[in-house]
Amino acid sequence: MSKIYILGALFVIILMGITWQMVGGDIGKNDYMGLLAVVGAGAIAVISTFVVIKYVRQMQEDTAGGELADENWDGIGEYKNELPFGWAIIFLILNIWAVWYFIAGYPVGEYSQIGEYNEEVTTYNKEFEAAHADMSPEEMVEMGQSVFIVQCSQCHGLAADGIDGKAANLHERISKESVMYVLNHGANNFMADYPGGMPEHSWLSDEEKQALVTYVTKGFPANDTKGAEIFVNSGCNACHGDNGEGIEFAGPRINGWDSATVATVLKDGKKGVIGRMPAFTIFTPAQTEALGAYISSMNK
Repeated sequence: MSKIYILGALFVIILMGITWQMVGGDIGKNDYMGLLAVVGAGAIAVISTFVVIKYVRQMQEDTAGGELADENWDGIGEYKNELPFGWAIIFLILNIWAVWYFIAGYPVGEYSQIGEYNEEVTTYNKEFEAAHADMSPEEMVEMGQSVFIVQCSQCHGLAADGIDGKAANLHERISKESVMYVLNHGANNFMADYPGGMPEHSWLSDEEKQALVTYVTKGFPANDTKGAEIFVNSGCNACHGDNGEGIEFAGPRINGWDSATVATVLKDGKKGVIGRMPAFTIFTPAQTEALGAYISSMNK
């Protein structure tokens, strides 16, 4: 037997020994997935090693031959070689194995660590929701602060001030820069709750835009008749409401924070003048409501 095949066999044995040690060397009779993984690793090791050996030897010893195709590229032709028989057999075996694996081989309903983890998480989340179903407003804010510190403070800062403009300052619902950006570019945030989006307001003059920005960011003051007039004449109230309280499926609330608005931002993420905030779907309903209560409490 050629030395290269002996070396290949030794390599496979060593590789399988390492694999066996990595899985602990003790696969129980009911550890179906562990056994299947080791068998799969062995098959891959054997096939890969000897395919590499075969083609290394072929490159060393074989010469090209056969019928040339009619086409050529700058005098470089291509032989009409048939698909190697071994490749065809391996391809067929892998297809049969794949069908068997997806229909019968994978132990659907059997024990797995991932399944156990998912069941435990589902059970815990149900218990968590039940335990916090009737929180007082103070408890809601306290939980929201805890969630914020762990999940949100890295970008918005412990004081929720946006860390010098790196993220939104949550002590205000919307900044002047953000309002102007939306007027100039439109917005397609929050498509789950507000699928229509918002078009850019290119028909407004710079002066009108500036007046509208002031009116919105100042909290819709009653004495700002110019800003109120532009807000209505531009059709802003048709989606956001007369006082920026928001209209369901039309436009989000822009006159302050509440739990529903926070939930919308978490659901879809947000893109604006600062950059893009990803969606956060990791929170339970109770945590989302609590986070909304905490952020809302900063603006009272």
